[in-house]
Amino acid sequence: MVRIGFEIHVQLKTKSKLFCTCPTNFLDVEPNTNVCPVCTAQPGSKPNGINEEVIRKAVLVALALNCKIRTEPIRFMRKHYFYPDLPSNYQRTSEPFAVDGELAGVRIREIHIEEDPGRYELRDGTVDYNRSGVPLIEIVTEPDMTSVEEARDFLKHLRAVLDYLDVILYPQIGFRVDANVSIEGGERVEVKNINSIHGVVRALKYEIARHKRMLAMGKKITRETRHWDEVRGVTVSLREKETAEDYRYMPDPDIPPYHIDPALVEQLRAQMPELPHQKKDRLVSEYGIDESAAWTFVLDKGLGDLFESLADRVGVKNATAFCLNLRGELNYRNKYLSDIQKPERLESLADLYFSGKITKPVYVDYLRKVLDDPTFVPKAQELLSEDEIRAIAREIIAANPDAVADYRNGEKKALNFLVGQIVAKTKGKADPKKAIQILRGELNR
Repeated sequence: MVRIGFEIHVQLKTKSKLFCTCPTNFLDVEPNTNVCPVCTAQPGSKPNGINEEVIRKAVLVALALNCKIRTEPIRFMRKHYFYPDLPSNYQRTSEPFAVDGELAGVRIREIHIEEDPGRYELRDGTVDYNRSGVPLIEIVTEPDMTSVEEARDFLKHLRAVLDYLDVILYPQIGFRVDANVSIEGGERVEVKNINSIHGVVRALKYEIARHKRMLAMGKKITRETRHWDEVRGVTVSLREKETAEDYRYMPDPDIPPYHIDPALVEQLRAQMPELPHQKKDRLVSEYGIDESAAWTFVLDKGLGDLFESLADRVGVKNATAFCLNLRGELNYRNKYLSDIQKPERLESLADLYFSGKITKPVYVDYLRKVLDDPTFVPKAQELLSEDEIRAIAREIIAANPDAVADYRNGEKKALNFLVGQIVAKTKGKADPKKAIQILRGELNR
């Protein structure tokens, strides 16, 4: 049996870092500009007090994951390891502040608060410390997942929860995942720093197949840490798996133990926004759509919001069809709606289509352009009149006698072929529904 567990690192959406006042927008500035003596560990520098906004958002996530918040003071520990992106040679990480949670049938063992290291570019040996000190939470699950599909669905649900809470610093990045995999009771292997749900799926499939292949050859699975090579689609051995002793954990003498106020916990519990499973139930109840469609919509917060907006404008049936089609296009691109620039263009597209100002072929073309080209703006098209469509239908009938004969002999596919010819010749300016009516009338004369 396959066993899968995760350690998920989420950069929290705060204006300043965990232990200093430097900005957290590390993607939007030149390298090594959002830094100070604290987050670059200059000699004699001391951390500021803990960023309270980090505590609030970390607790909010823990409550949404049904965790128990620890009442005893939490210590921050120094986790020692040596790497160019860690100028102090240790990472500050808290003791678990939340334990014993659950999401989608997967147990949450614990959640920590950490500071992110800098970013080391292996290809040219440079380090950017803008990210150093950005607040993280690490969500550790039990190895409760037994298939790649189950693991994927859990991560999609978790991503949706984090989006509903609005706690991810850069939604387009999402979170980083370390995946722990074992098979048939063998040793556990950790695959580090996978940067997308799609990447997790690929990495797990590869690693499970590698385990099975080794066992079939009579080889032993060794406990180790491996790196996921996104380009090559393989995992590569990094080192033997570390233990807690290898990191030489010790309480950080510069940071007093932190006590999470129970009043804050209850305040945040009362302020909890609607979560994905709650929104799914509401969509089913209010709009009468089936649970499968509702779940598809709510797992992407932007898509769920778009569905509700469109349902009020173009009707539930049309909104459902539009959003299911949109989800398919987003899946093909491995994107969320939040990854699309100027998503309000989608509402304009829906208005054009369902008001009959563009045909279905043009709608399909426009949808893909909206998703792929941030400068494209959908506009109404000049549609052909019935007389113009009829003239073209007669041309198509005259040019395709075999298809006409097939239609008159009861072959339904022949009509679809002829309609396709009209649509192609008019470059989408003929409404397919009108074209079918007119074509049938001409063929049945």
